[in-house]
Amino acid sequence: MKIKLIVIGKTDDAEVQRLIEKYENRLKHYVSFQIEVIPDLKNRKNLSEEQQKNAEGKLILEKVQPTDITILLDERGKQYSSIGFAQEMQKHFNSGAKQLNFIIGGPFGFSQEVYQFTNRKLSLSQMTFSHQMIRCFFVEQIYRAMTILHNENYHHE
Repeated sequence: MKIKLIVIGKTDDAEVQRLIEKYENRLKHYVSFQIEVIPDLKNRKNLSEEQQKNAEGKLILEKVQPTDITILLDERGKQYSSIGFAQEMQKHFNSGAKQLNFIIGGPFGFSQEVYQFTNRKLSLSQMTFSHQMIRCFFVEQIYRAMTILHNENYHHE
């Protein structure tokens, strides 16, 4: 199975990007993983929140297939412990799907069209984090899940 993290806009903080790349490189040992960046919308300051969500939604939906497992990182999503997330990842691996997508939306979230495409939502916390920090936290959690599934020492109970 391939894992793809789809994000809106590039990470412009060099330190955060360095940490993302650190875990991205570690993941190569376990699974095919890539981050796909959808560029920020042009003239987005001239668009309403709803227009931005709809425009980003169209771009997001171009990157996923109906046969993929697609999960939105969303504040209303299900929360897991790291072990619970690893177990959920294992279920996805066992499903036979070829592609597992995680999507971090833009600053206003997702369009209704994106929500209708998938009913799977994951929340990392009840707290709010910047979209750039979430990328770092989430790539680390995917790495942590892989080490848990391989019974390695990275995660301690």
